[in-house]
Amino acid sequence: MNPNLPRAEQKAAAQVWEQDRDASAVGEDDFKDFTPLSREQAEALRARQPAISPWRVVVAQALAGVAMVALWGLLALGSGKWWSALCGAAAVVFPNALMAWGTTRRPATDAGAALMSVMFWELIKIVLVSASLLVVIKWVPDLSWPALLTTMIVCLKVNWLVLLRRGRFKSISDGN
Repeated sequence: MNPNLPRAEQKAAAQVWEQDRDASAVGEDDFKDFTPLSREQAEALRARQPAISPWRVVVAQALAGVAMVALWGLLALGSGKWWSALCGAAAVVFPNALMAWGTTRRPATDAGAALMSVMFWELIKIVLVSASLLVVIKWVPDLSWPALLTTMIVCLKVNWLVLLRRGRFKSISDGN
């Protein structure tokens, strides 16, 4: 309570607080039963919502990288822009492939271990991307920043296309 308010206003505020609390009270029957799923229920849930393999995302990123390298090769004939695009694709695809390998090679025993695994491999991925970009900046002559960055962006954004494609095919198979 605010001690600067007059006593009557404090009492009115306390009554409003109690009314709001009573109105928002939820009975035990309003909650769903949180018992563990049976084997059949878990299998049905997995069938309705299959997991996306991280390797599918890596393959999609690699294909997008190849397309961007070809596009930069066609747009800038005779220049080395395709090499910059290839470096941009490699800076995304290889660290993501390493993360996919690291997170899928051994299944986690519990949620905490799975979270720690993802965090560890994400840190490794960030370090590898940073290191590969530093190497590219230092050792690639005539680096084309537009080719490098657009290829990296396209490869990174492919993740969303994989997710959208999954949702589209799921809704088509459901008949919706």
